[in-house]
Amino acid sequence: MQYAQYLNNVFHGRFGISLTDYPIQVSQVVLNALPYTLGLIGITTIISFILGTLAGMISAWKRGGIVDALLPPVFVVISAFPYFWLGLLGIYVFSVILGWFPVGFAVDIGVTPQLTWSFVGQLLYHAVLPSLTIIITSIGGWILTMRNNMITTLSEDYVRMARAKGLSSMRIMILYAGRNAILPNVTGFAMSLGFVLSGALLTEYVFTYPGVGDLLYQAVVNEDYPLMQAIFLLITVAVLVAVLLSDLVNALLDPRTRERA
Repeated sequence: MQYAQYLNNVFHGRFGISLTDYPIQVSQVVLNALPYTLGLIGITTIISFILGTLAGMISAWKRGGIVDALLPPVFVVISAFPYFWLGLLGIYVFSVILGWFPVGFAVDIGVTPQLTWSFVGQLLYHAVLPSLTIIITSIGGWILTMRNNMITTLSEDYVRMARAKGLSSMRIMILYAGRNAILPNVTGFAMSLGFVLSGALLTEYVFTYPGVGDLLYQAVVNEDYPLMQAIFLLITVAVLVAVLLSDLVNALLDPRTRERA
């Protein structure tokens, strides 16, 4: 009976009162932080995946050239740096010394969230530095994995046949080699999207960004178990949905997965 009541509360979003933001409901606290995380972490994850995939594809296609000699080593080394350390360095250089970007927060203090161009402009301006931090530190992994997958795919017989038929290099690189080489990356990308809801915890904490990652940190510090429970459940569901969508995308891109035994 208690289990059925618990499931009913979960499906209706009733997780109790947040101890961190008492007496506000947990569901309302999470919904207030969710748009910031989706806007910052979600968009930067998509951008880093697209840029990393394209760079890895070109690097493998131009194997042994200048692009291949520079891009993978440089970004792989940069990706080894902790992103919170790179965030602190960016704040010190671009905010404290140069004064180009704000030190933190999603908008200026005292600004009320509303759908106006002024508010959207402040959101974009405050998100530049944390976005660059996330993209720079995560793009290296996508470049390296796509490059390795592409190199393996370029040795396949169907790629040789496409070259023998006289197809253009762009068509072979994208439709023949790239389409098949990207398949292993799709699952990894889906997992990354699933964990977007957890936010880049340390990045949000460093930049005082009011997303789900910073909310989770505050919940742990304040021992806010109802809030932690809601966030962990949200992350779990997001990962499961993302993996399911990745399977559907794989079936769409790879006809072999649709063949019957």
